Amino acid sequence: MQKFDVIIIGAGAAGLMCALTAGYRGRNVLLLDNAKQLGRKILISGGGRCNFTNQNIEPAAYLCRNTHFVKSALARYSQWDFIGMVERHGIEYHEKTLGQLFCNESAKDIVTMLTTECEWAGVKIQLRTEILQISKQQQGFGLSTAEGTYQCDSLVIATGGLSMPKLGATPFGYKVAEQFGLQVLPTTAGLVPFTLQPEDKERYEQLSGIALPVIATAECGKQFKEAMLFTHRGLSGPAVLQISSYWKPGEKVGFNLLPETSFVDWCNTVTQESPKLSFKNALSRLLPKRFVERLVELGDLPEKNLNQLGKGEIQQIADYLHNWQIAPNGTEGYRTAEVTLGGVDTDELSSKTMEAKKVPGLYFIGEVMDVSGWLGGYNFQWAWSSGYAAGEVV
Repeated sequence: MQKFDVIIIGAGAAGLMCALTAGYRGRNVLLLDNAKQLGRKILISGGGRCNFTNQNIEPAAYLCRNTHFVKSALARYSQWDFIGMVERHGIEYHEKTLGQLFCNESAKDIVTMLTTECEWAGVKIQLRTEILQISKQQQGFGLSTAEGTYQCDSLVIATGGLSMPKLGATPFGYKVAEQFGLQVLPTTAGLVPFTLQPEDKERYEQLSGIALPVIATAECGKQFKEAMLFTHRGLSGPAVLQISSYWKPGEKVGFNLLPETSFVDWCNTVTQESPKLSFKNALSRLLPKRFVERLVELGDLPEKNLNQLGKGEIQQIADYLHNWQIAPNGTEGYRTAEVTLGGVDTDELSSKTMEAKKVPGLYFIGEVMDVSGWLGGYNFQWAWSSGYAAGEVV
């Protein structure tokens, strides 16, 4: 049996950060993963450029049943700390929109940086290792694997959630939590495209590929101002992914299709300038032509000239365009979801150390717990912050 101070299961973003942090403290660290390569989710993120953090990190950008849980870790290892590491390694990056930071070259740069830091910190990394059994011992934990048995004082679970099963996502972390008597909250897919009801799919599927800026609003009142994209299956794009985390089955989502324009004011101005212009052609100056034509074809918008529109009709059109409603059929599920909502109940964990209150020496970090961030680097920052918090004490 091999003995380590710390064993971390899961060599993704949180696991790598925890490993290097603990290693630099002089701890003897073993990082285990069942996968063939490190940081698979990092490598495919941000279209292969890795949206590694956001300049605007704040606790309000996280969904968690305990709204205060994320504050301590985010404050002690902030986006600026991670950006500092990126800059020390000479990785060039840029801001895309809304504070989102991406590598100029490749997500591989982030994985290489973390791997290098782990090497410098003396961390032992072992891939292709299946965990068969975990047991609590008189001191620490015992692990039985296909590669042999191990013993450690501190055990860290960094195995992520259920999103993107093709990358190896499994419920392993939840099962460990339940094995040790910790509550696991129900999980659902988050940051995920919507599928449409059959009748809406028929109405809109020919619009696949059309994107437009919107303000998406959930029934709980949460709003996001970003792009919406029509797909063959339903709706996607940043605004839809963001609002999906706040949507509940059976609810509607409202979309302001003209977030920068008051339709009534615009319509009155254009009517004065070009009264005989067709409404369809006029509106195509503001919205994608194919989208406008389809709404007219469906009878949702009138086929008239501007000067034929009455005051009441203009207000009706304004209400429709500023609050276009869709009742999603569901979501595309974990297959395309960027995060998993729910997970290990944070009430079971210390917000300062990520240690299980009932099981000394057992820690949970990253996506496996009930913490999910917005789209745009927030979830990676939670991985860095929670990994660092545990790495400081294991």
